[in-house]
Amino acid sequence: MARKKVQGDIKLAAKNTNQKRLSNAERSAYFARREATKVLRTILQGDTWRRAVGSIKSLVYSPSVRNKRATYALVCQTLKYLPVIKDVFHTANVLSNKWKRQEELMYIILYDILFGQEALLAGDAEKFLLQKKDVLQTALAKLLKRKKVKHVSDLMKSYKISDLLKPRYARVNTLKMDIESALLEFKKQYEVCQDAMVSGLLIFPPRTDLHDHPLVKSGSVFLQGKASSMVAVALGPKPRWEVIDACAAPGNKTVHLAALMKGNGKIIACELNKERVKRLKNTIELAGATNVKVKHEDFFNMSPEDPVYSKVQAILLDPSCSGSGTAVDRLDHLLPSYTADSDLDRLEKLAAFQRKALEHALSFPAVERIVYSTCSINQVENEDVIKSVLPLASSYGFELTTIFPQWPRRGHPIFDGSQHVLRTDLIEDKEGFFIALFVRKGVSPPANHNRDVGNRLLALQRRKKRKINSFFLLRTLGLFL
Repeated sequence: MARKKVQGDIKLAAKNTNQKRLSNAERSAYFARREATKVLRTILQGDTWRRAVGSIKSLVYSPSVRNKRATYALVCQTLKYLPVIKDVFHTANVLSNKWKRQEELMYIILYDILFGQEALLAGDAEKFLLQKKDVLQTALAKLLKRKKVKHVSDLMKSYKISDLLKPRYARVNTLKMDIESALLEFKKQYEVCQDAMVSGLLIFPPRTDLHDHPLVKSGSVFLQGKASSMVAVALGPKPRWEVIDACAAPGNKTVHLAALMKGNGKIIACELNKERVKRLKNTIELAGATNVKVKHEDFFNMSPEDPVYSKVQAILLDPSCSGSGTAVDRLDHLLPSYTADSDLDRLEKLAAFQRKALEHALSFPAVERIVYSTCSINQVENEDVIKSVLPLASSYGFELTTIFPQWPRRGHPIFDGSQHVLRTDLIEDKEGFFIALFVRKGVSPPANHNRDVGNRLLALQRRKKRKINSFFLLRTLGLFL
């Protein structure tokens, strides 16, 4: 229905543009602007209300968006220039109430007029702004003068807007393809090399677009960052093990576990949110990870005393977090509200949830290894969580163990053993991750283990009666992406 409306708008646009038929390029650009408008509106509304709506990439690369490359470029560039665009509109004062109700479309069209592809503009909204072009350009000139700069590039610096570039990483899915074959295939078209730390992780130049590559579409290769790829390797599951991925969606780490286990053993992929379960299942199917069983359930409802989990030897816990370490990937640094610091109250609620999840993971009696990871740079979600569970971990026979010893950046020194945990730096590594590994050193669970588990389950039931379970908390925090 929406598509028919846009097609009708195109015909009307052609009629109003000197009765000319739109060229293929004009038609494509028209569609891209409308699709970019929908994405931009979702992003800006989510940013205004501090609600997680997904990354720009995940929204653009959804099945409903056809012209993905053009739409992605328009959204990113419009966001990049948004402070300038808003100031130009404020100075020019050309928008009536009618057009103010379509402000996201106005932002995108003005980007094209001032900085993009003016020659491909067609449509009523485009025609309206083109008629105001002289006023808009005058407003930009006034803005340059007011900021005491000569060029738009200097103006961007005055708004502290910059590009944060990182290499493109892609992980070979060894369930479907060997690493050498993938390298040979990519080298036909791209500059590519292997990462020295993570086996099967390939490195491409920044801005390399692989989304439509046949190897990616077939699930032979997954687009996954370096730090994210380090998590499953840190857990180190062996073939024939039973493993729980406690917060599994969207599933990249889950299928990496499956590949490390060579498709053997069993992985229980737990996910609470219904929509994310669908995405998780799609990822698993694409990867050909036949040893993964998806469980649509709250991890807290999985009892350590249930015989079903009596043979689980490893748990990967990558709980919902602030995402403050993924500013480059999510392009959060382009959003109006972006700052390095997050809302403290929200962080404390997140940390409480993360701590309870880690405590729950520690209580599974047969587990030998637990990895806790976040894509956050905040100490409250990382070292503070680890420090708070150390006494409990010790009582169960767990201790922190060094991972990737050659990696230079370690944890903040707020507790003994912080050198064992790993951090990646948002500036140096272009992503901020935290990874900690607990290993059980042959110590049986303490005698009061059953009592402790019972107390925790009782506490959980009381929280549910007050309707403060993990689902409510995550929904309140806006963390279902």
